Amino acid sequence: MKLMMLGVLCVSLLLLIYIIFKKRLGMGWVTVFGAHLALAAVGLYVVNFTGLAAEAYIPLNPMTIGTVMVLGLPGVALLLGLKITLLG
Repeated sequence: MKLMMLGVLCVSLLLLIYIIFKKRLGMGWVTVFGAHLALAAVGLYVVNFTGLAAEAYIPLNPMTIGTVMVLGLPGVALLLGLKITLLG
């Protein structure tokens, strides 16, 4: 099972590298990715420590930051809604 997972990881990494060089994306996407990552973390930090939602604390982990990176600020609202609904 581990060998199969390693094979899938290697194939996906090779395909990702192929796409980057085929489309000639350059390194500009790294800057955009870093900016989205930083803004997602700042957004979650602001919600957690300003008291906008006093009863909800959203941890800063890869899943929550990834959700906010993909969905933007509505992702923060989604996480707050899930936290309040499921645990409140």
